Amino acid sequence: MATGWRNLLVAAAAFAAVVGIAGCGGDGADGEGVRVVATTTQIGALVREVAGDRVRLDVLLDAGADAHDYEPSPQDSRRLREADLVLKNGIGLDDWLDDLIAGSGTRATVVVVTEGVDVIAGDDHGHEDEAAGDDHAHEEGDPHVWHDPANVQVMVTNIAEALAGADPANAASYRAAAEAYRAKLDDVDRQIRELFAPVPEGNRKVVTEHVSLQYFARRYGIAVVGAIVPTTSKDAQPSAQDLARLTDVIREEGVRAILAEAEVDPKVAEQLARDTGVRVVTGLYADSLGPAGSGADTVDGMLLHNARLIAEALR
Repeated sequence: MATGWRNLLVAAAAFAAVVGIAGCGGDGADGEGVRVVATTTQIGALVREVAGDRVRLDVLLDAGADAHDYEPSPQDSRRLREADLVLKNGIGLDDWLDDLIAGSGTRATVVVVTEGVDVIAGDDHGHEDEAAGDDHAHEEGDPHVWHDPANVQVMVTNIAEALAGADPANAASYRAAAEAYRAKLDDVDRQIRELFAPVPEGNRKVVTEHVSLQYFARRYGIAVVGAIVPTTSKDAQPSAQDLARLTDVIREEGVRAILAEAEVDPKVAEQLARDTGVRVVTGLYADSLGPAGSGADTVDGMLLHNARLIAEALR
């Protein structure tokens, strides 16, 4: 974050403290209890599963927004200052929150909800570094942990315990809701395994738009042999040489599908598909949940939405 922008946020937070701005959040805030700020759509959706309307929730990122390059606003600083509990993803995804918290003067408890998840190393990308460049190979780790239902169960437990600590009177309700959602995720996991059961092992080779579906691939036996953007952030642009190497890998490995994300213009993926004769799958949600009514606006819904599209392409 630029120094000038950071100074603006600090100044905005100080001004808010002087004039005593009331209320919390904007459109998206609900409930009347503990004030909770979640950084990402996934965390926000899980808070709703666990807490319902018992909390006043603000989610900083909207559906379709990219947490990797999010630019916080002075309004976000105000939300943090008034929060009782802040829930973040960590693993390098929302590190911009640290400066925002420091500038806001908040006394909220900050919880990293991915604590305890088995994180895939930032350079553990299969053939991706070889296929599409190695400039960003060594990263903190892959933050897209919500693409594995088992990881989501860990996140749900952490969220429930954080809420119980902030609001002990409703602790039993939070824990019961978390248990129910963990059971739902077990069912989602079963459904996804059934979707992929008919897919032969040799057909389970894909290329992704960026390094975003590693956890999904690890859980369901899919080989990600390359990525158009070989990092966990999709900000980088592939060179012509990168794409030429990736084209060779697709042909050599017998890749069955190129997976394009709803949050990204698919033109590069579509061109790669035309060049190789491989099917392109569009409309997957990687960095964000889908908009309301999409069927992918909950974490369980997003997992099933993505699984159906991928499994259909690989059969």
